[in-house]
Amino acid sequence: METKFNKSTDKEHKIKLESSILHATWSGNEVHAGSEALIEVKTLFVGEGGKIKITGKSEKGKKLGKIKDKIYGNGFSGRLTIPDKIKPGDMAYFKVELSGLGVSAESNHVPIRPKIEISNMKWDKQEARRGDVLKLSADIGGVRDETEVSVIIYEYDQDGNHDKIVEIPTNVKSKKIEVEWEYEYHDSTLNIATEKQLQKYKKEKHYANPEYYFTLKIDDEEFGQKQESGLFKFKDMLDFTLLKDSGEPYANEDYIILLADGKDRKGTLDESGHGSEQDLPPGEATIILPKQGRIFGK
Repeated sequence: METKFNKSTDKEHKIKLESSILHATWSGNEVHAGSEALIEVKTLFVGEGGKIKITGKSEKGKKLGKIKDKIYGNGFSGRLTIPDKIKPGDMAYFKVELSGLGVSAESNHVPIRPKIEISNMKWDKQEARRGDVLKLSADIGGVRDETEVSVIIYEYDQDGNHDKIVEIPTNVKSKKIEVEWEYEYHDSTLNIATEKQLQKYKKEKHYANPEYYFTLKIDDEEFGQKQESGLFKFKDMLDFTLLKDSGEPYANEDYIILLADGKDRKGTLDESGHGSEQDLPPGEATIILPKQGRIFGK
């Protein structure tokens, strides 16, 4: 909106700035029954904390919810929930009112699509090692083929502070999504708290094997946040050779590995002092040679 000023510059003048709504739009080109839809409103010359009222409607007279809030920075964004019972084929829009200013506007009209149905979210493996390629898949109903989907992988945390690991873009094909992901642990396993450490400082907690789940993000809505995909575990390995101070191997010696989860694993070194163990809980490990009274590691 262009403002012209054609008065003299050597005097003080009062100018009245009119409040207005620049635009009111849905974030996407369509909305889905049973889902939340993101909306955005941009205004001009509306004071901080100005009241805004938004009323969602359909062209066939269905109610799509209301929002009463405040505007800051001449902008507002929020979500309207599209009811499950709204039938596809109808069109959705919303009305905006700026309370006390006498300003209102109507948004663009977008088609209402069927409810998004997500099922069979799963990994093709329940355990993974470094370098393993995992296949993630899910069935998706209510969206058209080639709809964009973001597959988001999280590391699960018992306290609910799940860490986002990666986001993989893909598209719906034949009502399904399917992506592959090569697994690598993103941190040092020495940073994983062991059972012994947790019992010393936090008796109510126990060792947690790193686990992962994934979600699907469609039209700004994220599905699967209750770990519907199931959790897969990271399993590590240990490959080692034990030598005497003289450089000779501890040939054919029995060993015990004290593992991060508080359990142990037993085995025997070969003639070159070499040992290898697979499918271990990741984290700090200690190797003991009972007959020699030697301890390797922390």
